[in-house]
Amino acid sequence: MPRSSVFITITFIFALALSSIFLAFLWLMEYDKQNYTRELNTKYSNVARTNLFYMSGIIDKDEFDRQLSNVDMPEIVNENLKSQILSQASVIEEISDDIGSSAILLYEKHHYLMMRHLDETKLLMDKEFQPYRYQVIKAVFIVVAMILLGAYIFVIYKIKPLRKLKRQITKFAAGDLSAVQNVSSGNDEISEVSEAFYNAVSQIKALNDSRHLFLRNIMHELKTPITKGLIAAQMIEKGKNQDRLISVFHKLESLINELAAIEQTTSKIALTNKNVCLMQDLIDEALDIAMVEKDSVSINFIDDVRLVVDFKLFSVAIKNMVDNGLKYSPEKHVNIVVSKEHIKFITKGEALKNDLNFYIQPFIKGENAQKSFGLGLYIVSNILEAHGLKLHYEHKNGLNIFSFENLKDIIN
Repeated sequence: MPRSSVFITITFIFALALSSIFLAFLWLMEYDKQNYTRELNTKYSNVARTNLFYMSGIIDKDEFDRQLSNVDMPEIVNENLKSQILSQASVIEEISDDIGSSAILLYEKHHYLMMRHLDETKLLMDKEFQPYRYQVIKAVFIVVAMILLGAYIFVIYKIKPLRKLKRQITKFAAGDLSAVQNVSSGNDEISEVSEAFYNAVSQIKALNDSRHLFLRNIMHELKTPITKGLIAAQMIEKGKNQDRLISVFHKLESLINELAAIEQTTSKIALTNKNVCLMQDLIDEALDIAMVEKDSVSINFIDDVRLVVDFKLFSVAIKNMVDNGLKYSPEKHVNIVVSKEHIKFITKGEALKNDLNFYIQPFIKGENAQKSFGLGLYIVSNILEAHGLKLHYEHKNGLNIFSFENLKDIIN
């Protein structure tokens, strides 16, 4: 899966949100701790001052009771318990004054207020303030984190079908329509898109099947009269007319085979019939189906080349290049140069009027309608593309040079 995928983006967003909430709760706990300490100081300062005034004799018993009438902080009178608390409690804050000292203590989740005047020590227990608020904040953070994690899992679960849909689209792009499955699994928008995609693929597959059947029927129906024509031509008197008829019927038969090759390459279906082929065999097959004179083509093998290709299709590509070369060359001669890098088709003639991309479109005609590229270069381009090759053109020193490039990628 690509690094810019929606899954990584969503994971990053949720991780950022969880980190932000964690930092916010840390700040809240620190702030609450400071605020809590101020509340304790406000309360305990009055209680400690009143007790120290009473212990030092500044105020009497009646004034002492009046000032602390609303405070519920009983004194710890058990000396053993008092000694245990004083020795084991943690000191939150301690204040010293001229008349004595006071300290806020924390022991076993309770707050205590200790006052000391001369040799007298007094310990009060606070029943109202309990240090549970920190645990509450932690519990709230855990709940929020669990909710956020649950939301993340839910979102990932809802968009998980996107991965399945992507795999089906990859199959579709590769031309494997029969392997595309319906991955719709609900009523949400992703499922609706998956359903619509599968329906579209099904319609395309049905159209392709219909086209294949139509072409197969046409080729089947044409082969019958061609075969009968060949038989009839064999029965007539031998001579120039017989040779012409037989040549025409063979040409029609090769055109039908070429039509099948065209249909396979233009449908963008992956090639499944690749084999190791000698370059000499490919060129010989191309010249046979082109039905050209041997002296019309010169072949120069710089390297001994073996290619992993579809024999029939690649032969058709070479045949079309030979046909075009003979059609447009004033000398009616094509020079083929074979190396490990490329196959070049060299002919004398004027440079093309337009860029090569213009001529590899279907049914592109030149200035003379009788001399048209038609489907020739379009078929060549599709066959080369199916094999991972490219068609290149240049005009140099009065020569038109067409070449099949990247040949080393399919050399055995």
